[in-house]
Amino acid sequence: MRMRKKRHLDERIAACSDVSLGWLQDYASEQKGINEPEIIDPVKVFGNNNPIHLEIGCGKGQFAEEIARQNPDINFIAVEQNVNVLVTAMERTHKSGLKNLRYVMGMAEYLEKIFPENSVERIYLNFSCPFPKNTYAKHRLTHSRFLSIYRKILVPDGLILQKTDNAKFFEFSLNSFCDNDFRLRNITFDLHNSGIEGNIITEYEERFSSQGYPIYHLEAINKK
Repeated sequence: MRMRKKRHLDERIAACSDVSLGWLQDYASEQKGINEPEIIDPVKVFGNNNPIHLEIGCGKGQFAEEIARQNPDINFIAVEQNVNVLVTAMERTHKSGLKNLRYVMGMAEYLEKIFPENSVERIYLNFSCPFPKNTYAKHRLTHSRFLSIYRKILVPDGLILQKTDNAKFFEFSLNSFCDNDFRLRNITFDLHNSGIEGNIITEYEERFSSQGYPIYHLEAINKK
């Protein structure tokens, strides 16, 4: 069942065109004046050749905004498939005027349409949907079909950082990364008490942590 669009959604999206790189998949074909994104050229998009970091599933953009603000010498691209949610993130960045953060609507299956091989230095997977039923395992963002895409667009020794509150999903991810020849480090079953520095709290993380749930974290290195 398709989610009902928010009121004035198209107008709100158009007002944030300065922070949008385009729209993947079927939304682009349904809306007049919205084009699918081109292959990303950081010089054209950001005016520089700084490293590119990617967040897949950015939600309302709290994490993307904060990490971009803290790292002005890195170019951030945030991807989200739910346009009703993404418009809030876009409006946040449009208002803040951040120059090193841009958005794409779409699904991880289509990342190769816009990212050339060896073009991304880091990928963030923050509280991705765990798809708890085994019959939906192929939809998990750490399934092998997605890891093969990440491997192509990541630079050699590029990094994937995952956070989740779901123990079974985390176990699945650990096995999936190992089975697909990623090297793991900084694995913890309680991020907030691990001593790992530099964590930026997301909307979901704040909610789950306040309810007493541990946060699971790992870093996976792309061996090429």
